[in-house]
Amino acid sequence: MTTEAFDAVDIIRTKRDKGTLSAAQIDWTIDAYTRGAIAEEQMAALNMAILLNGMDRAEISRWTAAMVASGERMDFSALRTPDGRVKATADKHSTGGVGDKITLPLAPLVAVFGVAVPQLSGRGLGHTGGTLDKLEAIPGWRAVLSTAEMMSQLQDVGAVVCAAGSKLAPADRKLYALRDVTGTVESIPLIASSIMSKKIAEGTGALVLDVKVGSGAFMKDAASARELAETMVALGTGAGVRTVALLTDMQTPLGLTAGNAIEVEESVEVLAGGGPPDVVELTVRLAEEMLEAAGVRGATGMSRADPAAALRDGRAMDVWNRMIAAQGGDPRAKLPVARESETVYAQADGVLVELDARAVGVAAWRLGAGRARKEDAVQAGAGVRLHAKPGDAVRRGQPLMTLLTDTPERFGRAKEALEGAAVIAAGGDLPSRPLILDRIG
Repeated sequence: MTTEAFDAVDIIRTKRDKGTLSAAQIDWTIDAYTRGAIAEEQMAALNMAILLNGMDRAEISRWTAAMVASGERMDFSALRTPDGRVKATADKHSTGGVGDKITLPLAPLVAVFGVAVPQLSGRGLGHTGGTLDKLEAIPGWRAVLSTAEMMSQLQDVGAVVCAAGSKLAPADRKLYALRDVTGTVESIPLIASSIMSKKIAEGTGALVLDVKVGSGAFMKDAASARELAETMVALGTGAGVRTVALLTDMQTPLGLTAGNAIEVEESVEVLAGGGPPDVVELTVRLAEEMLEAAGVRGATGMSRADPAAALRDGRAMDVWNRMIAAQGGDPRAKLPVARESETVYAQADGVLVELDARAVGVAAWRLGAGRARKEDAVQAGAGVRLHAKPGDAVRRGQPLMTLLTDTPERFGRAKEALEGAAVIAAGGDLPSRPLILDRIG
Protein backbone atom coordinates (compact mmCIF):
# COMPACT_ATOMS: atom_id res chain seq x y z
CA MET A 1 0.00 0.00 0.00
CA THR A 2 1.36 3.40 -1.02
CA THR A 3 1.81 5.99 1.74
CA GLU A 4 0.58 9.37 0.51
CA ALA A 5 2.51 12.56 1.27
CA PHE A 6 -0.62 14.46 2.35
CA ASP A 7 -4.18 13.86 3.43
CA ALA A 8 -6.91 15.17 1.10
CA VAL A 9 -9.07 16.24 4.04
CA ASP A 10 -6.27 18.47 5.37
CA ILE A 11 -5.94 20.09 1.93
CA ILE A 12 -9.69 20.74 1.84
CA ARG A 13 -9.67 22.23 5.32
CA THR A 14 -6.82 24.59 4.40
CA LYS A 15 -8.81 26.17 1.57
CA ARG A 16 -12.08 25.98 3.50
CA ASP A 17 -10.45 28.08 6.21
CA LYS A 18 -9.03 30.56 3.63
CA GLY A 19 -5.50 29.28 3.95
CA THR A 20 -2.79 29.08 1.29
CA LEU A 21 -1.70 25.78 -0.23
CA SER A 22 2.03 25.13 -0.51
CA ALA A 23 3.68 24.13 -3.76
CA ALA A 24 4.16 20.60 -2.48
CA GLN A 25 0.50 20.33 -1.45
CA ILE A 26 -0.65 21.50 -4.89
CA ASP A 27 1.69 19.15 -6.76
CA TRP A 28 0.46 16.22 -4.68
CA THR A 29 -3.21 17.18 -5.08
CA ILE A 30 -3.14 17.27 -8.88
CA ASP A 31 -1.06 14.12 -9.16
CA ALA A 32 -3.12 12.20 -6.60
CA TYR A 33 -6.43 13.20 -8.20
CA THR A 34 -5.20 12.27 -11.68
CA ARG A 35 -4.19 8.78 -10.54
CA GLY A 36 -7.34 8.29 -8.46
CA ALA A 37 -5.90 8.64 -4.94
CA ILE A 38 -8.24 11.57 -4.22
CA ALA A 39 -11.93 10.71 -4.45
CA GLU A 40 -14.29 12.66 -6.68
CA GLU A 41 -16.27 13.97 -3.71
CA GLN A 42 -13.08 15.22 -2.06
CA MET A 43 -11.95 17.10 -5.17
CA ALA A 44 -15.48 18.49 -5.55
CA ALA A 45 -15.25 19.86 -1.99
CA LEU A 46 -11.84 21.38 -2.71
CA ASN A 47 -13.10 22.98 -5.92
CA MET A 48 -15.98 24.55 -4.00
CA ALA A 49 -13.58 25.88 -1.36
CA ILE A 50 -11.44 27.40 -4.11
CA LEU A 51 -14.51 28.95 -5.75
CA LEU A 52 -15.61 30.52 -2.45
CA ASN A 53 -12.21 31.58 -1.08
CA GLY A 54 -10.03 31.97 -4.16
CA MET A 55 -6.31 31.45 -4.68
CA ASP A 56 -3.42 33.87 -4.81
CA ARG A 57 -1.29 34.23 -7.94
CA ALA A 58 1.42 31.88 -6.65
CA GLU A 59 -1.14 29.15 -5.95
CA ILE A 60 -2.77 29.56 -9.37
CA SER A 61 0.62 29.44 -11.10
CA ARG A 62 1.63 26.26 -9.27
CA TRP A 63 -1.80 24.65 -9.84
CA THR A 64 -1.46 25.37 -13.58
CA ALA A 65 2.11 24.03 -13.71
CA ALA A 66 1.02 20.85 -11.92
CA MET A 67 -1.72 20.28 -14.49
CA VAL A 68 0.77 20.82 -17.32
CA ALA A 69 3.09 18.30 -15.66
CA SER A 70 0.29 15.71 -15.51
CA GLY A 71 0.80 14.97 -19.21
CA GLU A 72 2.96 15.59 -22.24
CA ARG A 73 4.16 18.88 -23.74
CA MET A 74 4.28 19.45 -27.47
CA ASP A 75 7.45 20.71 -29.14
CA PHE A 76 7.40 22.60 -32.43
CA SER A 77 11.12 23.31 -32.62
CA ALA A 78 11.44 20.94 -35.59
CA LEU A 79 9.33 23.27 -37.77
CA ARG A 80 11.52 25.24 -40.17
CA THR A 81 11.18 28.24 -42.46
CA PRO A 82 12.39 27.92 -46.09
CA ASP A 83 15.77 29.39 -45.08
CA GLY A 84 16.22 26.88 -42.24
CA ARG A 85 15.25 28.98 -39.21
CA VAL A 86 12.89 27.69 -36.51
CA LYS A 87 9.33 28.71 -37.38
CA ALA A 88 7.54 31.05 -35.03
CA THR A 89 4.30 29.64 -33.59
CA ALA A 90 1.21 31.47 -32.39
CA ASP A 91 -2.19 30.41 -31.13
CA LYS A 92 -5.46 32.06 -30.16
CA HIS A 93 -7.95 31.08 -27.47
CA SER A 94 -11.46 32.45 -27.11
CA THR A 95 -13.43 32.10 -23.89
CA GLY A 96 -16.48 31.38 -26.04
CA GLY A 97 -19.40 33.26 -27.47
CA VAL A 98 -22.29 33.23 -29.93
CA GLY A 99 -21.41 33.35 -33.62
CA ASP A 100 -17.72 33.20 -32.72
CA LYS A 101 -16.32 31.65 -35.87
CA ILE A 102 -13.11 33.70 -35.75
CA THR A 103 -10.73 30.73 -35.56
CA LEU A 104 -11.80 29.60 -39.03
CA PRO A 105 -10.54 32.62 -41.01
CA LEU A 106 -7.87 33.54 -38.45
CA ALA A 107 -5.71 30.40 -38.53
CA PRO A 108 -5.07 30.46 -42.30
CA LEU A 109 -4.71 34.25 -42.28
CA VAL A 110 -1.84 34.20 -39.76
CA ALA A 111 -0.19 31.28 -41.59
CA VAL A 112 0.06 33.46 -44.71
CA PHE A 113 2.94 35.29 -43.01
CA GLY A 114 5.02 32.24 -42.19
CA VAL A 115 3.85 31.81 -38.60
CA ALA A 116 2.74 28.26 -37.75
CA VAL A 117 -0.70 28.12 -36.10
CA PRO A 118 -1.32 24.94 -34.03
CA GLN A 119 -4.94 25.61 -33.13
CA LEU A 120 -6.18 22.94 -30.73
CA SER A 121 -9.94 23.45 -30.44
CA GLY A 122 -12.98 21.93 -28.80
CA ARG A 123 -16.66 21.20 -29.28
CA GLY A 124 -19.59 23.27 -28.17
CA LEU A 125 -21.55 22.74 -24.97
CA GLY A 126 -24.68 24.71 -24.16
CA HIS A 127 -25.25 28.03 -25.92
CA THR A 128 -21.65 28.59 -27.09
CA GLY A 129 -20.59 26.93 -30.32
CA GLY A 130 -17.58 24.69 -30.85
CA THR A 131 -14.98 25.19 -33.58
CA LEU A 132 -14.73 21.46 -34.31
CA ASP A 133 -18.52 21.16 -34.70
CA LYS A 134 -18.47 23.94 -37.27
CA LEU A 135 -15.62 22.44 -39.29
CA GLU A 136 -17.16 18.97 -39.21
CA ALA A 137 -19.98 20.39 -41.32
CA ILE A 138 -17.49 20.31 -44.22
CA PRO A 139 -17.80 16.93 -45.99
CA GLY A 140 -14.85 14.66 -45.20
CA TRP A 141 -13.10 16.96 -42.74
CA ARG A 142 -11.65 15.21 -39.68
CA ALA A 143 -10.77 16.69 -36.33
CA VAL A 144 -8.56 13.94 -34.89
CA LEU A 145 -4.95 13.94 -36.11
CA SER A 146 -1.88 12.12 -34.90
CA THR A 147 1.05 14.20 -33.70
CA ALA A 148 2.95 13.27 -36.86
CA GLU A 149 0.04 14.40 -39.07
CA MET A 150 -0.24 17.66 -37.15
CA MET A 151 3.48 18.41 -37.47
CA SER A 152 3.49 17.57 -41.18
CA GLN A 153 0.54 19.86 -41.83
CA LEU A 154 2.09 22.71 -39.84
CA GLN A 155 5.28 22.38 -41.88
CA ASP A 156 3.55 22.10 -45.27
CA VAL A 157 0.45 24.28 -44.86
CA GLY A 158 1.27 26.41 -41.82
CA ALA A 159 -2.04 25.99 -39.98
CA VAL A 160 -3.99 23.18 -38.38
CA VAL A 161 -7.26 23.19 -36.43
CA CYS A 162 -7.80 19.90 -34.63
CA ALA A 163 -8.81 18.21 -31.38
CA ALA A 164 -6.35 18.21 -28.50
CA GLY A 165 -4.76 14.85 -27.75
CA SER A 166 -5.71 13.00 -24.59
CA LYS A 167 -2.14 13.21 -23.26
CA LEU A 168 -2.14 17.01 -23.00
CA ALA A 169 -2.95 18.12 -19.43
CA PRO A 170 -5.06 15.03 -18.57
CA ALA A 171 -5.61 16.43 -15.07
CA ASP A 172 -7.56 19.29 -16.61
CA ARG A 173 -9.83 16.96 -18.57
CA LYS A 174 -10.76 15.15 -15.38
CA LEU A 175 -11.12 18.33 -13.33
CA TYR A 176 -13.24 20.11 -15.93
CA ALA A 177 -15.74 17.26 -16.07
CA LEU A 178 -16.07 17.40 -12.29
CA ARG A 179 -16.45 21.19 -12.18
CA ASP A 180 -19.16 21.00 -14.83
CA VAL A 181 -21.41 18.86 -12.60
CA THR A 182 -20.64 20.43 -9.22
CA GLY A 183 -21.38 24.12 -9.83
CA THR A 184 -17.73 25.21 -9.70
CA VAL A 185 -17.11 26.22 -13.31
CA GLU A 186 -17.22 29.94 -12.47
CA SER A 187 -14.08 30.03 -10.30
CA ILE A 188 -11.55 32.35 -11.95
CA PRO A 189 -8.50 30.46 -10.60
CA LEU A 190 -9.94 27.21 -11.95
CA ILE A 191 -10.97 28.73 -15.29
CA ALA A 192 -7.58 30.37 -15.82
CA SER A 193 -5.59 27.27 -14.89
CA SER A 194 -7.83 25.08 -17.06
CA ILE A 195 -7.33 27.21 -20.16
CA MET A 196 -3.67 27.98 -19.64
CA SER A 197 -2.56 24.46 -18.69
CA LYS A 198 -3.70 23.21 -22.10
CA LYS A 199 -2.19 26.17 -23.97
CA ILE A 200 1.16 25.95 -22.17
CA ALA A 201 1.29 22.18 -22.72
CA GLU A 202 0.51 22.80 -26.38
CA GLY A 203 3.93 24.41 -26.71
CA THR A 204 3.13 27.49 -28.77
CA GLY A 205 5.56 30.40 -28.53
CA ALA A 206 2.90 33.14 -28.54
CA LEU A 207 -0.72 33.23 -27.41
CA VAL A 208 -3.49 35.77 -27.91
CA LEU A 209 -6.53 35.46 -25.65
CA ASP A 210 -9.95 36.68 -26.76
CA VAL A 211 -11.83 37.18 -23.48
CA LYS A 212 -15.49 37.80 -24.22
CA VAL A 213 -17.66 40.16 -22.15
CA GLY A 214 -21.46 40.35 -22.22
CA SER A 215 -24.67 38.35 -22.11
CA GLY A 216 -23.48 35.70 -24.55
CA ALA A 217 -20.12 35.27 -22.81
CA PHE A 218 -19.01 33.28 -19.81
CA MET A 219 -18.00 36.55 -18.13
CA LYS A 220 -20.99 38.88 -18.04
CA ASP A 221 -19.20 41.96 -16.65
CA ALA A 222 -15.99 43.75 -17.56
CA ALA A 223 -14.46 43.52 -14.08
CA SER A 224 -14.61 39.71 -14.00
CA ALA A 225 -13.38 39.46 -17.58
CA ARG A 226 -10.46 41.74 -16.80
CA GLU A 227 -9.52 39.71 -13.72
CA LEU A 228 -9.58 36.51 -15.78
CA ALA A 229 -7.57 38.09 -18.60
CA GLU A 230 -4.92 39.49 -16.25
CA THR A 231 -4.60 36.13 -14.49
CA MET A 232 -4.17 34.23 -17.76
CA VAL A 233 -1.68 36.73 -19.18
CA ALA A 234 0.39 36.41 -16.00
CA LEU A 235 0.27 32.60 -16.20
CA GLY A 236 1.34 32.55 -19.84
CA THR A 237 4.10 35.09 -19.37
CA GLY A 238 5.38 33.27 -16.32
CA ALA A 239 5.59 30.05 -18.32
CA GLY A 240 7.62 31.71 -21.08
CA VAL A 241 4.77 32.13 -23.56
CA ARG A 242 4.37 35.63 -25.04
CA THR A 243 0.77 36.29 -24.01
CA VAL A 244 -1.66 39.14 -24.62
CA ALA A 245 -5.43 39.40 -24.12
CA LEU A 246 -8.17 41.40 -25.77
CA LEU A 247 -11.48 42.05 -24.00
CA THR A 248 -14.14 41.88 -26.73
CA ASP A 249 -17.86 42.51 -26.77
CA MET A 250 -20.29 39.58 -26.66
CA GLN A 251 -23.50 41.43 -25.87
CA THR A 252 -24.54 40.91 -29.50
CA PRO A 253 -23.73 37.82 -31.62
CA LEU A 254 -20.68 38.06 -33.86
CA GLY A 255 -21.59 38.28 -37.52
CA LEU A 256 -24.93 37.25 -38.94
CA THR A 257 -24.92 33.52 -38.20
CA ALA A 258 -24.94 31.23 -35.16
CA GLY A 259 -24.68 27.55 -35.97
CA ASN A 260 -22.30 25.20 -37.73
CA ALA A 261 -22.46 25.05 -41.55
CA ILE A 262 -23.81 28.60 -41.75
CA GLU A 263 -20.83 29.87 -39.73
CA VAL A 264 -18.45 28.07 -42.08
CA GLU A 265 -20.23 29.76 -44.97
CA GLU A 266 -19.77 33.17 -43.34
CA SER A 267 -16.11 32.45 -42.61
CA VAL A 268 -15.51 31.66 -46.27
CA GLU A 269 -17.11 35.00 -47.15
CA VAL A 270 -14.55 36.71 -44.89
CA LEU A 271 -11.71 34.76 -46.52
CA ALA A 272 -13.05 35.89 -49.90
CA GLY A 273 -12.66 39.53 -48.88
CA GLY A 274 -16.27 40.13 -47.75
CA GLY A 275 -18.27 39.11 -44.72
CA PRO A 276 -19.79 41.04 -41.79
CA PRO A 277 -17.70 44.04 -40.65
CA ASP A 278 -17.46 42.89 -37.02
CA VAL A 279 -16.11 39.45 -37.98
CA VAL A 280 -13.58 41.05 -40.32
CA GLU A 281 -12.52 43.61 -37.69
CA LEU A 282 -11.92 41.04 -34.96
CA THR A 283 -10.18 38.60 -37.31
CA VAL A 284 -7.75 41.26 -38.53
CA ARG A 285 -7.08 42.65 -35.06
CA LEU A 286 -6.38 39.21 -33.57
CA ALA A 287 -4.14 38.40 -36.54
CA GLU A 288 -2.16 41.59 -35.92
CA GLU A 289 -1.76 40.68 -32.25
CA MET A 290 -0.65 37.13 -33.10
CA LEU A 291 1.87 38.36 -35.66
CA GLU A 292 3.22 40.96 -33.24
CA ALA A 293 3.55 38.37 -30.46
CA ALA A 294 5.29 36.00 -32.88
CA GLY A 295 7.78 38.68 -33.90
CA VAL A 296 6.24 39.58 -37.26
CA ARG A 297 5.22 43.18 -37.78
CA GLY A 298 1.55 43.91 -38.34
CA ALA A 299 -0.39 46.23 -40.58
CA THR A 300 1.44 49.33 -39.36
CA GLY A 301 4.72 47.92 -40.65
CA MET A 302 5.67 46.19 -43.87
CA SER A 303 2.86 45.69 -46.39
CA ARG A 304 3.71 41.97 -46.68
CA ALA A 305 2.51 41.58 -43.08
CA ASP A 306 -0.84 43.28 -43.59
CA PRO A 307 -3.61 40.81 -42.58
CA ALA A 308 -6.39 42.91 -44.10
CA ALA A 309 -4.63 42.83 -47.47
CA ALA A 310 -4.21 39.05 -47.24
CA LEU A 311 -8.00 38.69 -46.88
CA ARG A 312 -8.64 40.95 -49.85
CA ASP A 313 -6.14 39.41 -52.26
CA GLY A 314 -6.97 35.73 -51.71
CA ARG A 315 -3.79 34.57 -49.93
CA ALA A 316 -5.70 33.58 -46.79
CA MET A 317 -8.27 31.70 -48.89
CA ASP A 318 -5.48 29.72 -50.54
CA VAL A 319 -4.19 28.57 -47.14
CA TRP A 320 -7.75 27.76 -46.00
CA ASN A 321 -8.30 25.50 -49.02
CA ARG A 322 -5.04 23.67 -48.36
CA MET A 323 -5.74 23.41 -44.62
CA ILE A 324 -9.20 21.87 -45.14
CA ALA A 325 -7.98 19.48 -47.84
CA ALA A 326 -5.05 18.34 -45.68
CA GLN A 327 -7.58 17.12 -43.09
CA GLY A 328 -9.65 15.22 -45.62
CA GLY A 329 -12.24 17.90 -46.31
CA ASP A 330 -13.45 19.25 -49.63
CA PRO A 331 -13.33 23.05 -49.39
CA ARG A 332 -15.51 23.34 -52.51
CA ALA A 333 -18.18 20.86 -51.45
CA LYS A 334 -21.72 22.03 -50.84
CA LEU A 335 -22.35 22.56 -47.14
CA PRO A 336 -25.32 20.89 -45.40
CA VAL A 337 -28.57 22.86 -45.40
CA ALA A 338 -31.30 22.49 -42.78
CA ARG A 339 -34.49 20.87 -44.05
CA GLU A 340 -36.82 23.29 -42.24
CA SER A 341 -36.85 27.04 -41.61
CA GLU A 342 -39.05 29.56 -39.83
CA THR A 343 -38.78 33.35 -39.81
CA VAL A 344 -39.03 35.72 -36.83
CA TYR A 345 -40.37 39.16 -37.81
CA ALA A 346 -40.02 42.66 -36.35
CA GLN A 347 -43.04 43.65 -34.28
CA ALA A 348 -42.67 47.43 -34.72
CA ASP A 349 -41.05 50.18 -36.77
CA GLY A 350 -37.87 51.73 -35.37
CA VAL A 351 -34.24 50.98 -34.69
CA LEU A 352 -33.00 47.65 -33.41
CA VAL A 353 -31.19 48.75 -30.27
CA GLU A 354 -30.51 45.38 -28.66
CA LEU A 355 -30.13 41.77 -29.78
CA ASP A 356 -29.27 39.56 -26.84
CA ALA A 357 -26.41 37.22 -27.68
CA ARG A 358 -27.26 34.59 -25.10
CA ALA A 359 -30.85 34.33 -26.31
CA VAL A 360 -29.69 33.79 -29.90
CA GLY A 361 -27.16 31.20 -28.71
CA VAL A 362 -29.78 29.31 -26.70
CA ALA A 363 -32.14 29.36 -29.69
CA ALA A 364 -29.41 27.93 -31.96
CA TRP A 365 -28.66 25.27 -29.34
CA ARG A 366 -32.34 24.30 -29.05
CA LEU A 367 -32.59 24.08 -32.84
CA GLY A 368 -29.89 21.41 -32.79
CA ALA A 369 -26.70 23.38 -33.43
CA GLY A 370 -25.39 22.67 -29.93
CA ARG A 371 -25.50 19.97 -27.30
CA ALA A 372 -26.61 19.69 -23.67
CA ARG A 373 -24.20 16.80 -22.96
CA LYS A 374 -20.81 16.06 -24.46
CA GLU A 375 -22.06 12.84 -26.04
CA ASP A 376 -24.99 14.51 -27.86
CA ALA A 377 -24.92 14.83 -31.66
CA VAL A 378 -25.35 18.18 -33.41
CA GLN A 379 -27.11 19.11 -36.63
CA ALA A 380 -24.73 20.56 -39.21
CA GLY A 381 -27.38 22.76 -40.82
CA ALA A 382 -29.14 24.03 -37.68
CA GLY A 383 -28.81 27.55 -36.33
CA VAL A 384 -29.96 31.14 -36.56
CA ARG A 385 -29.37 33.49 -39.47
CA LEU A 386 -29.69 37.17 -38.56
CA HIS A 387 -31.08 39.78 -40.94
CA ALA A 388 -30.48 42.83 -38.75
CA LYS A 389 -27.99 43.95 -36.11
CA PRO A 390 -28.22 46.69 -33.45
CA GLY A 391 -28.22 50.08 -35.12
CA ASP A 392 -30.22 48.94 -38.15
CA ALA A 393 -33.56 50.57 -38.98
CA VAL A 394 -36.36 48.01 -39.25
CA ARG A 395 -40.01 48.02 -40.28
CA ARG A 396 -42.86 46.06 -38.72
CA GLY A 397 -43.14 42.70 -40.49
CA GLN A 398 -39.53 42.77 -41.69
CA PRO A 399 -37.58 39.52 -41.15
CA LEU A 400 -35.25 39.78 -38.13
CA MET A 401 -33.88 36.24 -38.17
CA THR A 402 -34.41 32.85 -39.75
CA LEU A 403 -34.43 29.72 -37.60
CA LEU A 404 -32.98 26.57 -39.19
CA THR A 405 -33.33 22.93 -38.16
CA ASP A 406 -33.94 19.42 -39.48
CA THR A 407 -36.54 18.82 -36.76
CA PRO A 408 -39.40 21.36 -36.86
CA GLU A 409 -40.68 20.37 -33.42
CA ARG A 410 -37.71 22.36 -32.08
CA PHE A 411 -39.04 25.71 -33.35
CA GLY A 412 -41.34 26.30 -30.39
CA ARG A 413 -38.67 26.19 -27.68
CA ALA A 414 -36.24 28.14 -29.85
CA LYS A 415 -38.76 30.97 -30.22
CA GLU A 416 -39.36 30.90 -26.47
CA ALA A 417 -35.65 31.60 -25.97
CA LEU A 418 -35.90 34.61 -28.28
CA GLU A 419 -38.80 36.30 -26.47
CA GLY A 420 -37.63 39.82 -25.58
CA ALA A 421 -34.22 39.27 -27.21
CA ALA A 422 -34.73 41.91 -29.90
CA VAL A 423 -35.49 45.41 -28.60
CA ILE A 424 -36.79 47.97 -31.12
CA ALA A 425 -36.95 51.66 -30.17
CA ALA A 426 -38.86 54.43 -31.91
CA GLY A 427 -35.73 56.13 -33.18
CA GLY A 428 -32.76 58.26 -32.25
CA ASP A 429 -29.07 57.56 -32.21
CA LEU A 430 -27.83 54.28 -30.81
CA PRO A 431 -24.81 54.73 -28.51
CA SER A 432 -21.82 53.01 -30.10
CA ARG A 433 -20.36 50.00 -28.26
CA PRO A 434 -16.87 49.14 -29.46
CA LEU A 435 -16.14 45.55 -30.44
CA ILE A 436 -12.72 45.61 -28.79
CA LEU A 437 -13.06 46.94 -25.24
CA ASP A 438 -9.47 46.76 -24.00
CA ARG A 439 -6.06 45.15 -24.41
CA ILE A 440 -4.12 43.51 -21.57
CA GLY A 441 -0.51 42.43 -21.83
